[in-house]
This record gives sequence, structure tokens and C-alpha cells, in this order.
Amino acid sequence: MATQLPSPPRVGMVSLGCPKNLVDSERILTQLRADGYQMSPDYAGADVVLVNTCGFLDSAKEESLEAIGEAIAENGRVIVTGCMGKEAEAIRARFPDVLAITGAHEYEQVVEAVHAAAPANLSPYLDLIPDAGLKLTPRHYSYLKISEGCNHRCSFCIIPSLRGDLVSRRPDAILREAEKLVAAGTRELLVISQDTSAYGLDIRKELRAWKGREVVPHMTDLARELGQIAPWVRLHYVYPYPHVDQVIPLMAEGLVLPYLDIPFQHAAPSVLRRMKRPGNDARVLERIHQWRSICPDIAIRSTFVVGFPGETEEDFQYLLDWLDEAQLDRVGAFRFEPVEGASANVLPDHVPDALKEERYARIMEKTAAISAAKLQAKVGRTLDVIVDAVDEEGGATARSKADAPEIDGEVFLRDAGHLAVGDIAPVVIEDADEHDLYGVPVH
Repeated sequence: MATQLPSPPRVGMVSLGCPKNLVDSERILTQLRADGYQMSPDYAGADVVLVNTCGFLDSAKEESLEAIGEAIAENGRVIVTGCMGKEAEAIRARFPDVLAITGAHEYEQVVEAVHAAAPANLSPYLDLIPDAGLKLTPRHYSYLKISEGCNHRCSFCIIPSLRGDLVSRRPDAILREAEKLVAAGTRELLVISQDTSAYGLDIRKELRAWKGREVVPHMTDLARELGQIAPWVRLHYVYPYPHVDQVIPLMAEGLVLPYLDIPFQHAAPSVLRRMKRPGNDARVLERIHQWRSICPDIAIRSTFVVGFPGETEEDFQYLLDWLDEAQLDRVGAFRFEPVEGASANVLPDHVPDALKEERYARIMEKTAAISAAKLQAKVGRTLDVIVDAVDEEGGATARSKADAPEIDGEVFLRDAGHLAVGDIAPVVIEDADEHDLYGVPVH
């Protein structure tokens, strides 16, 4: 008589917010898959729905609440996790039928809540998962989280209250995860944390054995090791501490992508002081020039806040002039938004919304012009790209070493039907606009 296989419970997931949240979602789903659950791509097929929330800005909180409401309306059985878990009372007041609420990176509590809501029976016939775990990103790139929390106390940010102080992962554990991801098809590792430069400060004396040698828990050492594991390694959320200078030679050698994601947030000294951010803009400019002398192809992306309380026209013009000098490759800008619990809310001289909009438009115009000029200078060059998609007409969408997925530009290719997703290939750049490149593979 044939064995009747049990039908496993199915879990749906809505993951909001930053890549760090996405990594949390992947960890939760990997554990649930190991525990015998299947994943559902829609509300209708799910026995329970997880909503991983973002609570960084009020607008993000509202988006999270809307997602919870939609999940309840479409499914009815909802578990909430993530940064908004700190505001459980507010969530329950609006959605009393939520099954459970947990905070950020509380993996065990989330899994226990799912077990309670939809118990699973493990089956040796069904419950196999890939060594790399379950991924919410395409197979060829993966986010690699190296730490949780942050020791900074920036006046506009509540991340430390949501995720706590810095807690670094063991370097050997990170490197093992990287090897598994690469073995499963990852070609590009995107290193993320709240403060990548601070990695290891809390465990600096805890050296770990790795392949017959000791590995120091330090950003530079970790980057060097990762560069020997994956074809592409990209560093995100790097504060410009002095030791960041040590990473630039690794980029020049090709071990790490020539790309730095540095959240400068502003340049005017008075604004940086009110933000409670360390920074010497003149020294940073010197270092940027030094980095480019060592690694001419280095791409620097950053984000800036406009309309911070007390920001004067002189402060804003200082920022525009600084950008002219810095010539950053990729820039994102945000209008200041009060966040419940942030000390910046009580600062005097809040900037009117209309003025924020005007300054936002000006900074985006400035940075778009810089980007267009820098991309135009790449026309005629041969660059390596990683392929993200191939269409039926022989075109392909790719990214250069200067482009992180979803936040930077793309390279659109013609005559690329012979390429596959995940391929890293040389292409000749034929054209450019403000944000993207256009090219053809070298045959």
C-alpha cells in the first residue's frame, strides 16, 4: 500500500523595509522550511501569513500597518514581526485579531508563534532544504548580514532602540555562510549591517579558526576572506572610520568590488552636529581623493537628508558645493521626517515642507547632472557586468561593479541572448543617460 504523504502547512511572507529585514525574513523561512512548512506565494494558499515590518520612519510604519491590514483582510491569520514589534500595543489596538507580535531578529519567537498557529509534522519524504537556506533574492546574489544593532546615537534615528547595540557575528560563521551561498549559486555577496565599519569592535579579541588559520573579527580581514570566496563582494553601510582606508587596496587588487556605500547624511558641520554624527567634511574630501588615487574606478554612493531641523540656506548650499567637490557616483536623498522616539523631533527651527521639497528637487537635479557626466565618461570603455535578466528578444539587464541591485543604475545590453542570469561578462559601453548605461557583450 502506498504511503500517504501528509500535506504540510503553508506560510506566506510579506517582507518590508531594508535588506537587513530581508535577511531576517530569509532566516525565518529557512527555519520554517526545516521544520516542515511549505511557502505560499499568495494569501489564499497560506495557513498563516508573516508580516515583517519596518518601523524606521512614520511613513514606513504606515506602510507596515497597511500590509498587516491587507493580510488580515485577505487571509485572517497573521503574525507580525520586525521593527514595529516594539509597538505591539498600537498594532493590537488597530488589529486585535493578530495572532502574535514579535520584535526585530527574534527568530525563535516567530517560529514558535507559527508552530502554535499552524502545527507541522516533519516528513522525511518532504522536508529537505538547500544547504544555503531559502532565499528571497535571485539565485545569483545574496545579502550577507555580519552584525546586528548599532552603537551610534544619531538624533534622527531610532535603530538602536529597535535593534539594540552592536552585536557582531563570529567571522567563521559568516565565512561558512558565504561558502554555502556561493556553492548554491551566489555570484555576488552584498555585505550588510547597520554599521559595517564597526564589525568586530565588540568581539575584537575573539579570533576564530578558519581553514587552518586564525581570522580576526575586523572589517578589513573579513573583506579579504570574503574576496577569496565569492567572485563579487560589495560593501554596504560603511561609516568612514580611518580603517576604511585599508579596504581600498583590496579593491585595487580586485578582491572586493570598487564600491563603497557610505551614509554621509549631510556635509555642513552645524547640521552634522545637530544630527550627532561625527564628521570632518574637509578630511573626508581628502580621503575620497586619496581613495581615487589608489583605486581610480571606485564608485561611492551615499544618502543625504534635506530639511533637517535648523538647516539654513547656507547649510544647504554648503552641501551642494560639497557634492560638486566630492563627485559622488550615486546619491539618494530623503526629506527629513520626524520619527517617534527620535531626539531630533524636539530640535528648534523645523524646515517647512514646501522648502524641503524645493531643496530635495535641487539636490536631485545636482546629483543627476554629476551622475550623467560620470556615466558619459564610461562610453567606449569595456566593463565587467553581472547579468540580472535575459529577455526573449536577445536583450539583457545587467549591473556594473558600480551598481548595487535595486538602488543603483543598470546596464542594458543588446545582442546578449547567449548570456545567462548570473553570468559575469565584459561589455562595451555604447551610450549612457543620467542613471543607466547601454552596451553590447564582447563576443
